[in-house]
Amino acid sequence: MKVSQELRFTAAAKRPPRSGARLLRKGDVLADACPSREILMHITSRWGVLVLLVLETGTLRFSELKRAIGGINERMLAQTLQRLESDGLLDRIAYEVVPPHVEYSLTALGREAAARVRSLSDWIEESLPRVLSERARRANRAE
Repeated sequence: MKVSQELRFTAAAKRPPRSGARLLRKGDVLADACPSREILMHITSRWGVLVLLVLETGTLRFSELKRAIGGINERMLAQTLQRLESDGLLDRIAYEVVPPHVEYSLTALGREAAARVRSLSDWIEESLPRVLSERARRANRAE
């Protein structure tokens, strides 16, 4: 990625830009050092996509998310939620009650990401018969 004066950023996404550096206006996911790559990994991870899709329906508690997403364990769900929250895609509200009550919801940015993920998910579900047919055809050809 060519980094102009206008688009300078630090290679480490977790560090703030050095003084005098301007904020990145647009990313380049194909560039190894671009912070957009890390965000892409968070959103498109095995569980990130599913969390975004489930939270499209509204605010949910941790246990409700876990039930809605088949096969995810608590550790992976917690990590996924933390990553998406740190990227500004989720809001986490903890109520100081016993037992603890924590709710998760999409932010405006999260709703934008979820809509795009939903388009891909819809395409996958609609194309599933064709994809499975192609997979079987290619497997038979390889034998």
